[in-house]
Amino acid sequence: MLARVRQIIRGTYERLLESELSDPPAHVAVIQDGNRRYASKRGGEPTDGHRAGAETTEQLLEWSDELGIEEVTLYAFSTENFARPDGEREELFDLISKKLREFADADRVHRSGVHIRALGDIDRLPERVTEAVDYAESRTADYDSLYLNVALAYGGRAELLGAARDVARRVAAGDIEPGDVAVSTIESELYDGPTRDVDLIIRTGGDKRTSNFLPWQANGNEAAVYFCTPYWPEFRRIDFLRGIRTYQNREQSWRQTRARRARALVTALGTSTVPDARRTLDRLRSALPSSERTVEGNGVAESEPEMSD
Repeated sequence: MLARVRQIIRGTYERLLESELSDPPAHVAVIQDGNRRYASKRGGEPTDGHRAGAETTEQLLEWSDELGIEEVTLYAFSTENFARPDGEREELFDLISKKLREFADADRVHRSGVHIRALGDIDRLPERVTEAVDYAESRTADYDSLYLNVALAYGGRAELLGAARDVARRVAAGDIEPGDVAVSTIESELYDGPTRDVDLIIRTGGDKRTSNFLPWQANGNEAAVYFCTPYWPEFRRIDFLRGIRTYQNREQSWRQTRARRARALVTALGTSTVPDARRTLDRLRSALPSSERTVEGNGVAESEPEMSD
């Protein structure tokens, strides 16, 4: 009886959370932590936790599709994971290979138009994993409704170091001038995979760190971060919605900050002096409380523009 009541309350709260959400993040990156601790808590082997976590991953794809999220990146195997015991590492490679092939063949993946890609130092992985990667990528190459990036043999510092070395080689070869190195130059040397910056990082398992995950794509975009205590196999849809709420609250705060800065500039200097600030204010004005939407500067009061029908 008590379990039933809890289920009803949780379902009601989940619906309430979803009703409060508006625009979802376009790109969510997930650090799936806690698989081994989940298994240990239940007296099982580490691979038992990884298998249970794989089921949560399948659910995550369904939730993302339902909510209109366009891209998901999963931290499946880091460069640090190569240091795990041989037996655990090999079983994990077996599981990754199996799941990649299952995802590539799943009706729901094809029905939802999921495009699967791997990113990382793929050449370091066993042949059975690279073959599964090739299979999944080729089976889903024509889809573009939801991009699923699987980070394998991935480390953020290694990615940036490799990009820096590649750019240095291009400069040394005379293919590019040092002064012409730009953000786009670095991005062209990063691993193939993410099509857009990360909006939200979710980490399960209780640790509050991003563990060298997508530093360029996430930190450069000042991504929102949601840390939660459930181990990955215990992660529920309600936890996912809470993470998205964290993103929306941060996004609203960011919009307000930008709008207030623009409003202060327009108030102090006038529209003709800082036209870019005026355009920013017009674009983000709705993020401000109604009492802050009027601009007064240089003796002129400018109210919020009326919207035409």
